[in-house]
Amino acid sequence: MDFNIPLDEWTANKNLKKFIKDKIDLCKPKNVYLCSGTKEEYDELMNQMVIDGKAIKLNDQKRPNSYFFKSDPEDVARVEERTFICSEKEIDAGPTNNWHNPNEMKIKLLNLFDGSMQGRTMYVIPFSMGPIGSDKSHIGIEITDSAYVVCNMHIMTRMGKKVIDHLKDEDFIECMHSVGKPLQENEKDTLWPCDPENRYIVHFPEEKSIWSYGSGYGGNALLGKKCFALRIASTMAKKDGWLAEHMLILGITNPEGEKKYFVAAFPSACGKTNMAMLNPSLPGWKIECIGDDIAWMKISEDGRLWAINPEAGFFGVAPGTSYDTNYNAMKSLEKNSIFTNVALTQDNDVWWEGMTKNEPENMINWLGKKHSKEEKAAHPNARFTSPAHQCPIIDKDFENPKGVPISAIIFGGRRDDVVPLVYEAFDWQHGTFLGASVSSQMTAAAKGNIGKLRHDPFAMLPFCGYNMADYFDHWLGFDKKMTSKNLPKIFYVNWFLKDENQKGFIWPGFSDNIRVLKWMFERVDNKVGFKKTAIGNIPNIEDLNVDGLNLSKNTLEKLLEIDLDKWEKEVLELKNYFSIFKDKLPEGIIDQLNKLNERVLKEKSKRCEPSYKE
Repeated sequence: MDFNIPLDEWTANKNLKKFIKDKIDLCKPKNVYLCSGTKEEYDELMNQMVIDGKAIKLNDQKRPNSYFFKSDPEDVARVEERTFICSEKEIDAGPTNNWHNPNEMKIKLLNLFDGSMQGRTMYVIPFSMGPIGSDKSHIGIEITDSAYVVCNMHIMTRMGKKVIDHLKDEDFIECMHSVGKPLQENEKDTLWPCDPENRYIVHFPEEKSIWSYGSGYGGNALLGKKCFALRIASTMAKKDGWLAEHMLILGITNPEGEKKYFVAAFPSACGKTNMAMLNPSLPGWKIECIGDDIAWMKISEDGRLWAINPEAGFFGVAPGTSYDTNYNAMKSLEKNSIFTNVALTQDNDVWWEGMTKNEPENMINWLGKKHSKEEKAAHPNARFTSPAHQCPIIDKDFENPKGVPISAIIFGGRRDDVVPLVYEAFDWQHGTFLGASVSSQMTAAAKGNIGKLRHDPFAMLPFCGYNMADYFDHWLGFDKKMTSKNLPKIFYVNWFLKDENQKGFIWPGFSDNIRVLKWMFERVDNKVGFKKTAIGNIPNIEDLNVDGLNLSKNTLEKLLEIDLDKWEKEVLELKNYFSIFKDKLPEGIIDQLNKLNERVLKEKSKRCEPSYKE
């Protein structure tokens, strides 16, 4: 068994050495590579994958130090049906997770991992989620047999010897991954090794460990992402009194130079990355990005909620991203990036649907075939992996170990009607209810379900590592940990209202979303007015800056309309959804649902009262 570095020289952590040796005995790799995290290491691994035909180096004149990969067509996305929370008790996983008995699952996994790295290199990746040394950061060790995973983790995390130097005798999150394709002697490897028939992405919350087998793609293999940063971290956060959330973090500065930080949670296809990297249309307003996907938030000594982005890069969906829709994302991926399942142009650059108005000629599609108009050039879930520090609007406090103070929390979903453009929660309990009520109409990405309402509480449906009813309860009581004057305000937004013909969106969105953010910014300090309604506080029309948008008064009224008949049905829809949590549903959520119902009915009765002339 060959090591690139003697294990005792690499680390003195006894638990880590035992972890590595145990996994060597289990997986039986050909050799072991202990990662250093250097640029030379990254370049060497990438060059070898190019030699092996697994990667294509892109045109250095157009996209320096960037690479193209295409996966097995059977391994292209998250596999939620093969993702498990193996808590000791089934009730602790809850109705929104797949649960399996942990002892039975461990036996199954040990059988799969036995000899799984035969003929391959075992890579050991030490990584920090969050700035190294921050009291808000946590360390993981991922073992993998995929050089592609190592290179992505180089971008997505702070990784390498500097993490080992900080680890010393501390505990770490154990992350075990294999593509599930052992090699016999002299057997030629496939371009994208995987085992689609035996995919398992498994979380053991009590052990704080992750085992992933059979997939080499995205969050199934980059275990610092959703597996650690949300599923395991959310269980840690509940136990230790903090929040691990599927949220972007942005800084907003007004023309007077005053700055505030917001976090926001949206389900997929609701403009999360676009908002994180917004180019404001209002003069003098400035947006800076801390993160586009995940926020870890802890309460500091000042009684305020402070957030870090545990990631160091962007793992974004490529299709639909362009200089028009997200200029700053496009600038972020101009170099030093990895592209997976996009199309390859004849001059060795990348392309995907929506990137430009006109398609380049003679492309090779994501399946490796000559592109034809009858099929997609890029897979709908094609991805780019890019360093966050390359974003033109990355915040100066991106690496600040203290994090940034949060003034507002935003929830949102994609709804054609019912939900207005923006409204503010009455208080923290009501705001928690808004988070629990997040829902979105499904897009063409979900076959046969276009327009169907999908409930996605806090945008955490696939990512909460424990019973979501207990997660609601954690949020309901969280305000008690903060000083009342520093409680973030909570808002709900909906950029996707349509006209009466259900054809076009009536709010321009994108850069003009700054107009809604401006109202929230000023509401934080109670500097702007509102109108109290049955569902929350909405802007007065005159308090929403729509200068230059050419929106009619009727359109503005439609954007802020509260249709009480539809909200009466919404209450019933929510009641039906919340019933899946049975007697675990917290009283606080039941109370908020009842209060919403009472306010809606009371407001309806007022409108029905006859008017009399004297």
